[in-house]
Amino acid sequence: MSIKVERKTSVYLIGVINDLLERSRESQSIFWRDIASRLNSSRNHYADVNLGKLDRVTKDGDTIVIPGNLLSSGILHKKLKISAFKVSEKAKMKLQESGSEFIEITELARENPKGTDIKIIR
Repeated sequence: MSIKVERKTSVYLIGVINDLLERSRESQSIFWRDIASRLNSSRNHYADVNLGKLDRVTKDGDTIVIPGNLLSSGILHKKLKISAFKVSEKAKMKLQESGSEFIEITELARENPKGTDIKIIR
């Protein structure tokens, strides 16, 4: 079953989904295909994750993918590598304060084409 990018108007979103699908085909990994599928669904199904939740459910050094939005509510005490489709400016500032790193989803897919040791947070 193939994923077709339909009904999406954002050029950036279409590019991200197509890039993830390409990475999935090249590496024969279903991880990035799953993330692309989640981003291709309705915006109502996107994950909205707060920093406080990340602090509760992760460990230091984890690599996290959020197929949706990263929001700034809460405090992050851990050093994480976080990737999300969208991130608020305040959340970016809090990430820098905690020593965490934010990376674009497509960059993370290039670094880790198989998607190993990455957690999906919803």
